[in-house]
Amino acid sequence: MSLASPAWRAVLLAGGRSSRMGTDKALLPWGDGTLLTHMRALLLTAGASEVIVSGDRPEIGGVPDATPDTGPMGALAQLAPRLHDGAWIVVPVDMPLLSADLLHALLAAGATCACVGGHALPMRLRMDDRLRAVMEDIGQRSGRERSLRALQHGVETQVLPAAPWSQALRNCNTPEDWRTLAHPVP
Repeated sequence: MSLASPAWRAVLLAGGRSSRMGTDKALLPWGDGTLLTHMRALLLTAGASEVIVSGDRPEIGGVPDATPDTGPMGALAQLAPRLHDGAWIVVPVDMPLLSADLLHALLAAGATCACVGGHALPMRLRMDDRLRAVMEDIGQRSGRERSLRALQHGVETQVLPAAPWSQALRNCNTPEDWRTLAHPVP
C-alpha cells in the first residue's frame, strides 16, 4: 500500500526576457512541443494539482507580469496574493531535465523554503500569510535586494546537496547551453 503524497502546486516561470539566449526560451522546441509545454506537462505528471504559468502566455492561461523586468522574485511577489496556502514548487522554463525525484525531495523538506545548493531554482515554498508578507517586501526592493536568494535568506531554508541532481539541474541560459542540452554529444 502506497501513501498518497500531500497536494502541491507549481509556479512555472516563463516570463523572462531571455536576453542571454537572444530568443524566447519558453518557445524553444523540445520533444513534441516547446520548453513551455514540456515543463508544464512534467510538473503535472510529477503530481502538481495546479500549474500557474508566470508570463504573458495567454494560450495556457499565463499571468503576465504587472511590472515587467523585475525578475523571478518580482514575478513571484506579484503572484503571492493568489497562491493558496500549502506547498508550491517554483521552476524555471529552461530546466527540461528536471526530475520528479528532485521535486519530491524538495517537497519532503521541512523548512519554509527548500532549494538545492548552488541553485536558486527549483525551490519549494510553504505558502502562508507570513511568507506572502516577506515576498511582498522583497518584491518591492530593487537590484540584488529583489532576488530569490534574498527570499531564501529571509526565511527558514533547507538546502539539499546538489551532487545527486547535477543532470536534472542543467538549464539553458545561452545558445551554447542550449546546443549541449538539446543535442548532447555522446
